[in-house]
Order: sequence, then structure tokens, then C-alpha cells
Amino acid sequence: MDHGGPRRAAPAGPGRPGAAHAAHTGAGEDGSSLVRPYAVTGGRTRPRYDLAVEALVTAAPFPPRDVAVLTPEYRAIMDLCRSARSVAEVSALLRLPLGVARVLIADMAAEGLLRLHQSRPAGAPADVGLLERVLSGLRNL
Repeated sequence: MDHGGPRRAAPAGPGRPGAAHAAHTGAGEDGSSLVRPYAVTGGRTRPRYDLAVEALVTAAPFPPRDVAVLTPEYRAIMDLCRSARSVAEVSALLRLPLGVARVLIADMAAEGLLRLHQSRPAGAPADVGLLERVLSGLRNL
């Protein structure tokens, strides 16, 4: 019997249908989820490995499992990454916090759903020359 109160979904890991259902059952007026972002990542706040925000992400051409059973977040990321996108772009376009996007993308890469194209090894120092050229270009805008 439904008493009109909030419903709670059974716990499920990221990428599993239960987690996505919980994250999308309470959409607000603007379409945003009422469930806290950590619910989508199974409570994790850090990705499995260091993932640069400028790293490019593409969908795997032959995913190892049926994408129809993926969570809405996973499907949205797969659709968006049919063409190369940066981690920051995925976060912004899907209106996900950057930390959540990094966790989901790293999980999907570990599952073989996405391919990562990082320009430098994680944890390596940034190319100062490149950063200076970017800064100079931004100042010229």
C-alpha cells in the first residue's frame, strides 16, 4: 500500500539499474536529481585511478555488455562519448559534479565501456610551456 511518502531503492552498485533508478526517481522542476551525487557513485568520492579533467574519453566500439541494461548515467555518458569528449565536458554537459563524472568514467573504463586517452601519465607534472601558451591565448581573447 502506497502512503505517498518517499520511496527508497534497494542499494545497488554504480552501473547497475537500482542505483540509477534511485538517482532519477526524484527529479525537481529543472530536471535535476534530488538524490545526492554520492548515491550515483555508490558512496565513493574518488575514481579508481587518477583521471585528468582534460583526458579525452570515447565510447568503446564494441562494449562488453548490453548498453540497454546500464544506468541512465552510464547510457548518457556512452551517448555523449560517441565522439571524443574531455572529462570536464562530460561533467558540464550532463550537469554532474566533476568528482562524480570522474568516478563514473573511471568505472566505465575499468568495465571496458569507455576508452581513455590521457595526454600525460597521471600524476606527471604539467607542461609549463603549454600552460603559458594557453594563458597567453586566453588573455588575447
